[in-house]
Amino acid sequence: MEDTNQTNVSYFILLGFFTNADLQILFFVLFLCAYLMIMMENIIILIVICVNNNLHKPMYLFLCNLSFLEIWYITTIVPKMLGDFLSQEKHISFQGCLTQLYFFVSFMCSEFVLLAVMSYDRYLAICYPLHYPVLMNNILCAWLSAGCWMCGFVTSMIKLSFIGQLKYCSTYKINHYFCDISPLLNVSCTDSSIAELVDFILALMVIMVPLCMVVTSYIYIISTVLKIPSAQGRKKAFSTCSSHLTVVILFYSTTLFTYARPKAMYAYNSNKFVSVLYTIIVPLLNPLIYCLRNKEINCALRKTFCR
Repeated sequence: MEDTNQTNVSYFILLGFFTNADLQILFFVLFLCAYLMIMMENIIILIVICVNNNLHKPMYLFLCNLSFLEIWYITTIVPKMLGDFLSQEKHISFQGCLTQLYFFVSFMCSEFVLLAVMSYDRYLAICYPLHYPVLMNNILCAWLSAGCWMCGFVTSMIKLSFIGQLKYCSTYKINHYFCDISPLLNVSCTDSSIAELVDFILALMVIMVPLCMVVTSYIYIISTVLKIPSAQGRKKAFSTCSSHLTVVILFYSTTLFTYARPKAMYAYNSNKFVSVLYTIIVPLLNPLIYCLRNKEINCALRKTFCR
């Protein structure tokens, strides 16, 4: 006879941040401002690149993909979190939880791969400048961008096919502010070892393979830049990839240890605050980094809004 304790719950309760009512309002205002700022920054980047023909290059087409991705990346999490700050009942349905998890993991995995593709683009531009227009044309750029999205959604589908089969019994409280992999693995009352193993293997593939690609690309980039005889030439060459390198360091440093061993990280309440870094802070900083450290985008911004 089936154990009645091992049936899927119909909803979860997201405990979020343990704060009093006044702090809940403060957090609501802060996260709302951050969300609106992220949306505005990325929409501006999309508009500027679209209306300026001189920015219709692979480098900026990849940046368009990154901005578009981050708009949806934060939208899967922040609106629900904002609602929970103002609500006593922080419910999310079982189906809603898995849907949120699916899209969040899809966008995160896509960003890992996209940042690696962007590093490859910078490698070709700096190491093979004369052949770059042939090696990285807009058609290849479109295929690589589509591949990044496809990789993210397929990876997430595989993960969810295992996590969705777990049973959650009467343990329906999730000590997090959104449905992430680690909370669902930890509140399951059935053996989650297979789901955890699949998640770990896919995390290694989606995180470590792109990371190795990024590191390899920048080893060649730095080697090439150092061979440039003039200091001005070295500065100009490295400035074309400094923004991307900064974004890579921010994103990978805040996610690597969390998703390398998701179940182990859930044991610490500080994991929620680490999650704020890559779900809110990093998307908030990325557009600023690209705008402040890229002369072409700065000029395009002034040109667009001075019209």
